[in-house]
Amino acid sequence: ATAMRPNHHTRAGSGRPNLERHGVPVQAAPVPAGLSVVVLAARFNAAVVDRLVDGALEALIAAGLAPGQLRVVHVPGAWELPLAAELAVAEGCDAVVALGCVIRGETGHYDVIVEQSAR
Repeated sequence: ATAMRPNHHTRAGSGRPNLERHGVPVQAAPVPAGLSVVVLAARFNAAVVDRLVDGALEALIAAGLAPGQLRVVHVPGAWELPLAAELAVAEGCDAVVALGCVIRGETGHYDVIVEQSAR
């Protein structure tokens, strides 16, 4: 895995976000035991999305969630993320993290996918 280069958003050498810089409390509030989070992950562009999922799971666990409170659900692509999020909420999850990657090509397909997956 390639380490993230430090920039103004990260602590030098750590590759982690500099939360204090943005006024985010470092000490997280306790996470309710019954809280459930669904992480939606598009299969398209998996090389990118898989790393996003790893980071999201790491951040959620670092925030105090137990692995049993997390569920990863894969969908074909970014287009399916909004519907999958609606379904996850309808099934009773408390929070949804939707992760996908759309790369601009030479056709208008990118614009359609981005517009629909961002709704």
